[in-house]
Amino acid sequence: MNSEDNLQLLTAHRQFSDYLISQQKAKATIIAYSKDIEQLVAFLSDMGKKSVMQIERDDLEAFLKKLSTDGYTLKSLSRKINSIKTFYRFLKYKNFVSINPAADIAHPKYNIKPPRILSKMEYRALRDACRSDIRTYTIVELFLQTGVRIGELANLKINNIKEKEIIIDAQEGHPERSVPLNRASKEALDKWREVRPKSEDQSLFITKTGKPLLVRNIRTTIDRYFKLAGIEAAKVNDLRHTFIAHHLASGTPLTVISKLVGHKRLSTTEKYLDLVRDKEISDFFFEGNAVFPFYPLFEYFGQFFNIGKCPLPVIDKQIAVVIGNFDAADSYTFGSDRFQKVTGWDFSALNNILVDF
Repeated sequence: MNSEDNLQLLTAHRQFSDYLISQQKAKATIIAYSKDIEQLVAFLSDMGKKSVMQIERDDLEAFLKKLSTDGYTLKSLSRKINSIKTFYRFLKYKNFVSINPAADIAHPKYNIKPPRILSKMEYRALRDACRSDIRTYTIVELFLQTGVRIGELANLKINNIKEKEIIIDAQEGHPERSVPLNRASKEALDKWREVRPKSEDQSLFITKTGKPLLVRNIRTTIDRYFKLAGIEAAKVNDLRHTFIAHHLASGTPLTVISKLVGHKRLSTTEKYLDLVRDKEISDFFFEGNAVFPFYPLFEYFGQFFNIGKCPLPVIDKQIAVVIGNFDAADSYTFGSDRFQKVTGWDFSALNNILVDF
């Protein structure tokens, strides 16, 4: 047993927060878990318990029951349980406790609401609503065309924007990655940079006074335009969900999408597949285009894709091979001769597997 076998709850809470920071957990995770344990410590202190060695499972159950009585949802209770379990795994790891009283606490069952996917009509309405607000319009385009996280977008610097790609800096446990820019996003970025206020701050998106645009500012602004566009029950993160779902529906390989959006696990991207199957979003495809859902070829081009090196290979007649685009057919063109040279296949022999939308 650790020499600090009478570790005070307040000290344990502080050390737990420091541990989360040292593990490079996401800021949102650190804040949420720290607040949850702060709430637990306050509850236990009111019961007269000050040391980690005094806490039993019944005490933790009493805390959760109190939260339930106070009106916390099952989803919120489950998050609190995650925090408590993580806290006690830390205490056990540090040898501050010999028994983990949170080990057998079960999560409540609740229905997980599926991601909200915007329809073609909805994301066009959102564009129209914010078109005169160049900064917001550019932000919306980047969400729809790149699938970046809101925190990543808020942290973008001017030098992260390259000619054909965006460099997403490593942050909160996610490694650096690059995401290709299509014509729609490049045009929006060019217009924003023309009117961007002069500032010593190198953040890409800034306020009129030259200060960085914060995550909460972005949420508030997009929520306002959702309302103006008449789009109900939508949140900023749903723009990222929309990017993922529409591209999976277009036949883009899971591996490519997972790399583009920075998912650590392929299983995270796979969760969208059932949603794509259940939802009619075929209107995503451009009228008159023929999409090429031939996975071996997708995977072949995937090895050249390398995020940003070949952002939208297209063969004759606008046949999309790797990755689609919202309302803009921006691409490199691979003619029939080039196609045969690269793949070794006769282009004319592939007509029988083309699917028109």
